[in-house]
Amino acid sequence: MGILANVLVALVAALHFYILVMEMFLWQKKQGMGFHGFDTEMARRTAPMAANQGLYNGFLAAGLVWGLIAGDPTGYRVQIFFLGCVIVAGVYGAATANRRILVAQALPGALALAAVLVAG
Repeated sequence: MGILANVLVALVAALHFYILVMEMFLWQKKQGMGFHGFDTEMARRTAPMAANQGLYNGFLAAGLVWGLIAGDPTGYRVQIFFLGCVIVAGVYGAATANRRILVAQALPGALALAAVLVAG
């Protein structure tokens, strides 16, 4: 179960690194605008906000990687903390921005957290 937990945590970290790239670097490019359905003007106007969100997603990814490489009990506790942050961010994003965030962010975080707790 420990291997599955580590794989799920790594996948959630990779997802948040992908979101960082999308929001910080590709927001005004074809990939970013297509991902969010924005036209050029909307992408331009929201780019500073997106870059800020991307930075926070990078912090989540970095924290999850830290949890994977740190020895226990620190690594275990760090994983629980950052997965909790991922879930809270996903629930809040679903409530305030787009309901698909619940499935795209909170659900993977919850599955990884469950695996970490069971493996714990």
